[in-house]
Amino acid sequence: MSIPEPAARRTQPNADSAAEDYLKTIYQHTEWQSDPVTPSVLASSMGVAPSSVTEMAKKLSAAGLVNYAPYKPLTLTAEGVARARGVIRRHRIIETWLVDEMGYDWHEVHDEAEVLEHSISERLLDAIDSRLGHPRSDPHGDPIPSAAGTVDESSALLLSSAAVGTSGAVVRISDRDPSLLLSLAAAGIRPSTMISVVSRHDDAGFVVRVAGAPGADADTAALVPVSASGGSSIWISAPA
Repeated sequence: MSIPEPAARRTQPNADSAAEDYLKTIYQHTEWQSDPVTPSVLASSMGVAPSSVTEMAKKLSAAGLVNYAPYKPLTLTAEGVARARGVIRRHRIIETWLVDEMGYDWHEVHDEAEVLEHSISERLLDAIDSRLGHPRSDPHGDPIPSAAGTVDESSALLLSSAAVGTSGAVVRISDRDPSLLLSLAAAGIRPSTMISVVSRHDDAGFVVRVAGAPGADADTAALVPVSASGGSSIWISAPA
């Protein structure tokens, strides 16, 4: 299977957009945690049949982009990582552009970017990136790969793993659940917000102290409940 390099100007949707989606999903699975992605997990994440994953994995393996063996986790080759980062760069720059200049809120941009990432030309992408001032992260805190394919590494702790008393800046919030993004924004929780874990109740969620939350005095912080799903979607800066 051949996946062409991005054209200088692309006017039609990329014929290999499905392959790009697979590469992106495999990459993102281990971007914030270390468990490898199995074919069954990948099928569930992408909403496709396991047989479809097997077929695509074989094609991507033949193209030198994925390491595939039956019943084993899938990993990207060096070329696969480079291709995946190219797709992710397009997606996250588009999300940032939609929020910063097109009036979208952060819970609305994921699906739009999913479509545009396969059709935008590299020339337009570079122009948007330049206009935005070459952002290093998207509205949800995910790092934007550089044009050269490098990524800023950051040490972060999942909120669900944080002990009571842990404090840190929000580094990243998963964009998979738009309703969660809405509720967190209403509570004043976004990337760079300082929070402290006040209490945790396992399946019931957490209570965190949020600096600068709506309703709090300028020099104080508000107590905000965070659901269990929220605790599995928020990363904070790891304690030194």
